[in-house]
Amino acid sequence: MPVSFQTYSGKADTYITFFTYLDKAEQHADDREVATGHYVQIDIWSKGDYTVLVQEVQRQMEEAGFQKISFTDLYEKDLKIYHKVMRYVKVKETSLWPK
Repeated sequence: MPVSFQTYSGKADTYITFFTYLDKAEQHADDREVATGHYVQIDIWSKGDYTVLVQEVQRQMEEAGFQKISFTDLYEKDLKIYHKVMRYVKVKETSLWPK
């Protein structure tokens, strides 16, 4: 299964692209960021049924500590391909910067 950052230029009928769409401070202490939210989008593109692939991506993202935000089913008419948008967040504690 081809997996590519942001864009894919190969010829596979099913592939995955991904990117970070937001990194933001989630928590502050003493005017310093102590937790950062890493928001990622995974896009599954397929000319066929991608149900099993969606379940596998969901399982792996949960195992990696990501929380589901939203899933959207689309059909890209111009490309004649099904498109599953999967958005996740993982909040990580950050070390306090030296004072």
